[in-house]
Amino acid sequence: MTEGTAPSAGMPGLTKYAWLSIAAAVVTIALKSGAYLLTGSVGLLSDAAESVVNLVAAVIALVALTVAARPADDNHHYGHGKAEYFSAGIEGLMIFVAAGLIIVSAVNRLLHPQELEKLGIGLAITLLATAINGAVGWLLIRVGKQHRSATLVADGKHLMTDVWTSVGVVVGVGLVAVTGWLPLDSLVAIAVAINILWMGWRLVASSTTSLLDAALTPADVAILTAVLDRHRSEDVDFHGLQTRESGRQRFVSVHVLVPGAWTVQQAHDMVEVVESDIRAALDQVNVTTHLEPREDERSYADYAYDGSVPKDRPPGR
Repeated sequence: MTEGTAPSAGMPGLTKYAWLSIAAAVVTIALKSGAYLLTGSVGLLSDAAESVVNLVAAVIALVALTVAARPADDNHHYGHGKAEYFSAGIEGLMIFVAAGLIIVSAVNRLLHPQELEKLGIGLAITLLATAINGAVGWLLIRVGKQHRSATLVADGKHLMTDVWTSVGVVVGVGLVAVTGWLPLDSLVAIAVAINILWMGWRLVASSTTSLLDAALTPADVAILTAVLDRHRSEDVDFHGLQTRESGRQRFVSVHVLVPGAWTVQQAHDMVEVVESDIRAALDQVNVTTHLEPREDERSYADYAYDGSVPKDRPPGR
C-alpha cells in the first residue's frame, strides 16, 4: 500500500529575487568598472570581473528558478526541482573562470607595474557597490533558506563572497595609496582569485552531492524520526526509512509494520495520520508508505540506508 502527496510545483514568486540579483549585478558592474577606469588598479579590475560573473550567475539562477517551479509532468514525475542544483554548479564553474582571468591580469600587472590614480574616488565608488552587494546577498540567503532554494542561497553566498573580496581589495589598494608599493595591487588581486576559487569549489561540490540524491540533513531526519517514534506502539512499528532531496522538495519513504489481522481501512487510517504528522513537521515533503504485517518474516527483509538487510527482528522471530 502506498500513500503520498504530489510533488510541489515549486514556490512561485522567487524569480523576482533573481531579477533583483541581476539588477544589482548591472549596477555594481557599472560602478566597479568606473572605479577601475579612474584608478587603473588591477585589484579593482578583479573586483569588477567578479561582478560580471555575478551577472551571468544571476541570469542562470533566473532560468533555474523558472524551470524548477514547473509542476510534475508525464516525463518528470518528481518535478523539476533539481534544476536548482545545476544552477549552483554552473555558478561555481563561472567562479573558476573569473579567478583564472583575475590571476592572468594580476601576473601581467606584477610584471609591468603601473602608477595608480584617483584612488580616493575609486575606493569610495567600490565601497558603494559593496554595500549594494551586501544588502542583496543577505536578502537572497535569507529568502533562499526560508524557501529551501539552493539557487538563491548559492547566488546570495556568491554575492557575499564578492563583498568580502571587495573589502579585501579596498584595504589592499588603500595600502598601495599609503605605501606607494605597486606590487601590492597585483598581490591583492591574486589573493582575491584564490579566495573565490575556494568558494567555487564549495558550490560545485555541494551541487554534485545534491544531484546524487543526498539524504535529508541530520536535523530533518531527527524531526522525522521523532514523528515516527510518537506513533510506535505494541501494534505499530517502522523500518526501511529512506530520504532524499530534490531542490526545495523533500522525499520520504518508510515501511509500516501493523498486525496482519487489521482491516485495510484500519491500517489506512493509521497511515494517513502518520503522513499528515510528517507533512506538518517538514514542509515541501512527499511521503510514501508501504504497509506490512508484523507477523510475516518477509516483512523484515527490507533495505536499510545502505541497501542492506536489517538484522533486527521482532521478539521471538
